[in-house]
Amino acid sequence: MAPKRRRMTIILVALGLLSAATVLALTALEDGVVFFISPTDLAAQTPKPGQRLRLGGLVEEGSIQRGDDAQITFEVTDLETAVPVTYTGILPDLFREGQGVVVEGAMGADGRFAADSVLAKHDENYMPAEVAEALKKSGRWQEGAETPATTGSTE
Repeated sequence: MAPKRRRMTIILVALGLLSAATVLALTALEDGVVFFISPTDLAAQTPKPGQRLRLGGLVEEGSIQRGDDAQITFEVTDLETAVPVTYTGILPDLFREGQGVVVEGAMGADGRFAADSVLAKHDENYMPAEVAEALKKSGRWQEGAETPATTGSTE
């Protein structure tokens, strides 16, 4: 085999291996991607069954119900739409009604969001950026307030 032809063969094989490695890496990363969504956005679209999502908003006032074996149900709202959530486990100390929360999991066949992790705000002036943005989009956010408006009015 001529040196020129051998060099071209090596280059083509290396490019093929690099392409295959890139495709495999992107496929593996796709499974780990988790998209943020607000309750209103979730109501407007139907996620694929089992698709991992991060649902963010506020814990709806009066919606927390504790069950057996550390099971808890509550609703996450952006003050426009509320999504029922089920979670089994220990909740963060700062989890409570009216506070910002991000839950990670997937929609169940029963229309409830099955969360496997719950993240609560970590101090009085913090709300996850995605949650604040979703509340601003819905017109329910008051600039400068520690928490968004809890009334149904947008004026």
